[in-house]
Amino acid sequence: MLRSMYSSISGLKNFQQKLDVTSNNISNVNTFGFKKGRATFSDMVSQQIAGATGPTDTRGGSNPRQVGLGAQLSSIDTIHTQGSLQNTNRELDLGISGDGFFRVNDGEQDYYTRAGNFYLDAEGDIVNSNGMYLNDGDGETINIPTNARSFSIGSDGTVNYVDDGGELQEAGQISLIQFPNPEGLQKAGNNLYQETDNSGEPEDPVVPGEGGSGQLVAGTLEMSNVDLSEEFTEMIVAQRGFQANTRGITTADEILQELMNLKR
Repeated sequence: MLRSMYSSISGLKNFQQKLDVTSNNISNVNTFGFKKGRATFSDMVSQQIAGATGPTDTRGGSNPRQVGLGAQLSSIDTIHTQGSLQNTNRELDLGISGDGFFRVNDGEQDYYTRAGNFYLDAEGDIVNSNGMYLNDGDGETINIPTNARSFSIGSDGTVNYVDDGGELQEAGQISLIQFPNPEGLQKAGNNLYQETDNSGEPEDPVVPGEGGSGQLVAGTLEMSNVDLSEEFTEMIVAQRGFQANTRGITTADEILQELMNLKR
């Protein structure tokens, strides 16, 4: 009786975590470059009632008899599928069509992001919304002089500007970073990812569109890859799973009550 109750409790915990992941996906449905999460479960160790026996000359074999002890959280995956590109017609909004990450730096540590809403600071450096510098292939900042008349960013990441003399100059080239296992990256908040032991070290920076990387699309931003219809379905599944496990606890409690009432 108590075994079934504890199995249901493990189910409650799992579906609560699934609901947490689903709710986080929905809350980030309009977050640029956000990649949705997915919770998966696995069964826990099963209690052995009887082992398997092989066939003999006089009797056939029998299968093992086991009772499961509940479920556990197996993984929370980050799904790195492509989000749709939204047109903004803003020069410093950059969407990645394909694989790869922008590399930004806070002066001490490198971070990686798919959110391409960049800005110019007072000195003409390209930064993200938190003031982190966008790096080129050599890990240097990209600077557009404050007296530049105009600038543009090509699909290969080349940043050009027209100086005050009317001459076309190159400010640098935005490169993309790839990882052996991008799903192994750790979310650091603010649309940023960090390298982990399981993501592998970042590969050499590549020109957008080369080496299997995606292309840059200036004037666009990559939207979240969250599908609301899918998330609401998963929310219903989590709710019903949670309710079903509460019924298991209630049923076990009622049977325990019947046992308690045997002696009056």
